[in-house]
Amino acid sequence: MGAVEMLARASGEFDRRLRDAGVPLDAPTPCEGWTVRDLLQHVIVGNRIAVVMLEGRSRDEIVLARQELLEADQIGDDPAAAFASSGAAQVAAFSAPGALGRTIHHHVFDTMPARQLVTFRICDLTLHTWDLARATGRDEVINEGLVDWVYAAMEPSASTIGSNGMFGKGPSGTLADDAPLQQRLLDLSGRRP
Repeated sequence: MGAVEMLARASGEFDRRLRDAGVPLDAPTPCEGWTVRDLLQHVIVGNRIAVVMLEGRSRDEIVLARQELLEADQIGDDPAAAFASSGAAQVAAFSAPGALGRTIHHHVFDTMPARQLVTFRICDLTLHTWDLARATGRDEVINEGLVDWVYAAMEPSASTIGSNGMFGKGPSGTLADDAPLQQRLLDLSGRRP
């Protein structure tokens, strides 16, 4: 399955947890210091800024656009609709002819291949699906194919993943090699279920 299809699957997994009635926006998440509202804001901004990056904007324009997105309420009165809209726009942007072959500007890394950005977005959505599920008591089992894909993308960075501050302390080093893959992915990403 290609990257765009995996992105759509990751969006679908997140959307499924969010569409359950009564998502408590003030509930704490496994992401230190974040509520469900903070998590949703982060994910929706990520979806929307990816679209901006794929439009070919300069790094300065992207930095400004991201700041504006972060400062505005991305959730509104209907969190599920806000996410669905941003997720669909992101999948459409990556689906455009030639999109995955582009080099894009990024607010942190200056430039990068769009294929690397789509990998980041798939990983972000997948891991935050689990965060959302854990925070709201929803189904925590993520699609097996998606878990396989994300683990394969992240595992080569296992030795340094805890040093960038994005994934807690990184892998604990305590899981057996034959532990379920989702459990190993969560551990790799600094989550301790």
